[in-house]
Amino acid sequence: MAVPAAEGDSGSPTKYPAPMIAVALIRDAGGARHDILHVLAENLEVVWGALAAFAVVVLLTPAVGGMARRLGVVDAPGGRRLNRSPVPRLGGIALFLGIIVPSLAFLPIGRENRGLLLGAAVAVTVGAIDDFRGLRWFEKLGGQVAAAAVPAAFGVWVSRFTFPFVGIHQLPAWTGIPLTVIWIVAIMNMVNFLDGMDGLAAGVSAIAGFTFGLIALSLGKPDAAVLSWIVFGACAGFLRHNFYPARIFMGDSGALLLGYVLAGIAVQGLLKTAATVALFFPLLVLAVPILDTTFVVARRLRHGERIFVGDQAHLHHRFLRRGFSQPRAALTIWGWCLALAAAALATRFVPFRAHGVWHVWPTLLAAAIGFVAIAFSVYVIYVLEIVKVGNPISRRREAGDPLRKSA
Repeated sequence: MAVPAAEGDSGSPTKYPAPMIAVALIRDAGGARHDILHVLAENLEVVWGALAAFAVVVLLTPAVGGMARRLGVVDAPGGRRLNRSPVPRLGGIALFLGIIVPSLAFLPIGRENRGLLLGAAVAVTVGAIDDFRGLRWFEKLGGQVAAAAVPAAFGVWVSRFTFPFVGIHQLPAWTGIPLTVIWIVAIMNMVNFLDGMDGLAAGVSAIAGFTFGLIALSLGKPDAAVLSWIVFGACAGFLRHNFYPARIFMGDSGALLLGYVLAGIAVQGLLKTAATVALFFPLLVLAVPILDTTFVVARRLRHGERIFVGDQAHLHHRFLRRGFSQPRAALTIWGWCLALAAAALATRFVPFRAHGVWHVWPTLLAAAIGFVAIAFSVYVIYVLEIVKVGNPISRRREAGDPLRKSA
């Protein structure tokens, strides 16, 4: 929509008062919302896939939990675990069924989709084996690489990047395929690292799936949108049984599966587009697991600890040590993810700079959303004392206080 010129603007034969300009800009800001609703109405399989995934997971998770108990695949209390009673940990099987069944029903099984689904089967198998008997770190890493290599072999790999001010940059296969495998393996491990509290990984993955779906639809990637919302529906259904107090854990089978699918969606639906900020979307939406893993790995390297040996250095452990309950900690991290996801959506859907012209009200809206995301991030950093300089609470603690130790 063309925005009318204000009084005093040159180059326009018609003059309009400022209130009319404001109305026009607000209508422009709503245009993207109406466009995405129109696209969603034309791709209702996105919604049906999410609903089907939700129903499958809600119905099958109790049966999977019962099977896990009979097989002895349970997490007993103690060590790093936060549960106070034995909890089955094969929830990834239910998540896999909740993803694969709607995918077969609502996705065209072309070459790329076939590769993504086959890789998902490999990922959940590797995780299930680890849940059953445990895998050494290099065995699990080898399985993750195998899972990540499957979609790359079927054509799901980053063949080009679109950088701001640089434009589209084509990548040869010998560069794009290894980068894709590294990306998928990294996100698999990041979601796995995040899965240490009731409902945390499922909630974060649900937010990421919902956000990826909207962005993929706007970029003309309906297959990626369908799979994204299937992940959203599956995770929402799993939360029925996994939120505090959890009756089942997703285990490595679920965490590796969700990390794999989200990473694959990011490659298929976001990174392989001509959108200038496409590289920015997955990094922002998945910022919480990325930051959590970065902090933990940096701490382990700094203290000379083994990277693949678990500890209580994760963000959720820090929240608990600051007096948060499990539900409050999980909801706080969800809120952080929602704020970052809203910033990603604002970048895509708020037309603050349309046709090379900056619009005041959309710009203020996008800036406000970005400010909330930044403020939430600063709040988390302050509360968790990730940066302790200037935190009076940290300075007042005595040397023997356990909260002075690295979380």
